[in-house]
Amino acid sequence: MKVAITDTIPVVGLERLSALFELCVNRQDRPLSREELLDMVGDAAALVCMLSDSVDADLIDAGAQLRVVANFAVGYNNIDVEHATQKGIVVTNTPGVLTDATADLAWSLLMSIARRIVEGDRFVRSGTFQGWRPQLLLGSDVYGKTIGVVGLGRVGQAVARRALGFGMRVLYCGRTRLSQETERTYQAEHTDLSTLLRLSDFVTLHVPLTPLTYHLIGETELRMMKATACLVNTSRGPVVDEQALIEVLQENAIAGAAMDVYEKEPELSSGLAALRNVVLTPHIGSATRETRDRMSHMVADNVIAVLSGRRPPNPVNSEVLDR
Repeated sequence: MKVAITDTIPVVGLERLSALFELCVNRQDRPLSREELLDMVGDAAALVCMLSDSVDADLIDAGAQLRVVANFAVGYNNIDVEHATQKGIVVTNTPGVLTDATADLAWSLLMSIARRIVEGDRFVRSGTFQGWRPQLLLGSDVYGKTIGVVGLGRVGQAVARRALGFGMRVLYCGRTRLSQETERTYQAEHTDLSTLLRLSDFVTLHVPLTPLTYHLIGETELRMMKATACLVNTSRGPVVDEQALIEVLQENAIAGAAMDVYEKEPELSSGLAALRNVVLTPHIGSATRETRDRMSHMVADNVIAVLSGRRPPNPVNSEVLDR
């Protein structure tokens, strides 16, 4: 059986898959074109895809022998899961494994924008630094401030846990309120989005991309925030109306933003890169060696299970397995 892999994943997973199946791996230093994806999936029993791959109905239909689509990611908004389910194809993902890595990056971004780390780095490298000055690159305190966590799921809770070490007040909002025990664990106060935006010094986003969360943070929401507040997004780019964010940042209506994901990724909206009060990273939330190795193992576990006639550890559409 053939396993098609749209980008080179860590070797730990490749070795396990190659011992059992014929592999077709994209080893080029670029994403595959649409035509290349269609050709690759044609005779594959399994497709290992990336979040950047659009696995729509046409691509699924092109894979006449497909039994599993294994996403090398937690999110799976890039896959037409409903169509895959109709075709009896199992969709899997890699949940849980990247929680701490993504939370670490969210905190890295928060600290970077609060203390103007990127600006400071450029300032020193440019040769402009002439010594300590009392008002040089003044940033914002983090310790003791209020953090608003939009979406207190796995990653959101990991971010809240880190906030406790900074003596922060933790506000959160989401589709459902968590148990009192969980709220006590993270000393988190449940509130609505509007209140969270008005009270928080730092707003960090940890929601999946769904029709309900598309442009969850738009101009109206951004203008609810304090002028001294910062926005951090490590969830999905379209959760934020990027053009509205640019306008608000240009006006200094909020202090700054730090982003790892983008609305039209990998493209940036016009004007974003020129802003001084943003920190931009290239979708590296899970980019640690340890985490990517674990993701590679999980993808291999999922593919091997399905192609061996067993239930995979991480099915997205488990109803296919229960038929």
